[in-house]
Amino acid sequence: MADRMIALNSRLETLMPILTPIGVALGFLASPVFVQLKPFVPWFFALMTLSGSLKLRARDLGAAVANPLPVIVFFISAHVLMPLAALAASNLALPGDADTAAGFVLLFSTPTAISSFIWVSMFRGDGALALAIILLDVLAAPFVVPFSTSLLLGTNISIDAAAMASSLVLMIAIPTVIGIALNEATRGAAPKLAGPFLGPVSKLCLILVVSANAAAIAPQVDLGGSKTWMIAAVGILLAALGFSLGRLLGFAPALRGAKARTLVFSVGLRNISAAATLAIAYFPEAAALPAILGMIFQQSLAAVFGRLLLGKPIPKNGGPE
Repeated sequence: MADRMIALNSRLETLMPILTPIGVALGFLASPVFVQLKPFVPWFFALMTLSGSLKLRARDLGAAVANPLPVIVFFISAHVLMPLAALAASNLALPGDADTAAGFVLLFSTPTAISSFIWVSMFRGDGALALAIILLDVLAAPFVVPFSTSLLLGTNISIDAAAMASSLVLMIAIPTVIGIALNEATRGAAPKLAGPFLGPVSKLCLILVVSANAAAIAPQVDLGGSKTWMIAAVGILLAALGFSLGRLLGFAPALRGAKARTLVFSVGLRNISAAATLAIAYFPEAAALPAILGMIFQQSLAAVFGRLLLGKPIPKNGGPE
C-alpha cells in the first residue's frame, strides 16, 4: 500500500505544473460549488504545510548558523528587493490600481515555496541550505508578511496586520513546528511512515485550496479583459526577475556552486497559495488575482528558468538525462 502511495505521490509531483492550473480552471468553471470550501481553506493549507514540513529537522538550522550569509542575502532579496520591485512594476503597469498593487506586494512578501526544495534537489543545489531557508522563512512569516505589506502599502489599503499574522501562525508556523517535532521525536521515521499517505492528500488539498480561492474571485474576473492579461504579464515578468535575481546572486564568490543553484529557486518561488488565501481573507478580493493567475504558471516557469539558468536537472534515477 505504501509503495503505491509513494508511486502516486511521485507521479503527482511530476504533474505539479498542471495541477494548479487545473485547480484554477475548476474554481472558475464551478465557482458556486468550490466557493463553499472557503471556510475550510486554512485547514487544508495547514495540512499541506504539515506534510511538507515533516522532512524538516531542527539541525537544518545548523547550516544557517554556521554560514548565515546565504540566508541573509536571501532575506534581503526575497523580502526587500522583490516586494519593492512588485510595487514599482504594478504601479507602472496599472497606475492607480491599489488592489492589484496590494496583491503583488503580498505575493512577493510571502515565504518561499516548500516546493523549492524539490527543484533545488533536481538541479543539484544545496539541500541543507534550501531546508534552512524554508524553515526560517516560514517561522518568520507571521512577522515579515504583515510588516512588509503594511510598510509598502501604507494607507492605500486597510490591513488587519494582527489577524493576518494569526492566520499565518495557524496555516504555516504551527504545522511546521508540529512537523519538525514529529520528525525529531521519531528520529526521522515520520516522513517514511506518514509521508507516503500525506503526500497525495496534500496534493488534493492543494487543488481544493486553489479551486476555492479561484472561485471566490471568479465573479469579478474578466478573463478576456486587457487588465487581466496585463496582471498576468506583470506576474510573469516579476517571477522571471525573481529567478534571475537568484542566479545573479550566485556570481558572488561566497555564493557559488550549489548555494547559487539554491538561491535561484528560493528567491524565485513563493508560497503562492498562501498569498491567494491571505488576499481573499484580508484584502479586497481583487487583490487575489495576481496570486490566482500566478498559480497557473509558477511551476512551469521554475522548470523553464531552471533549464535556462542552470542546465539540465538530474532525473529521478540519478543517471544522465
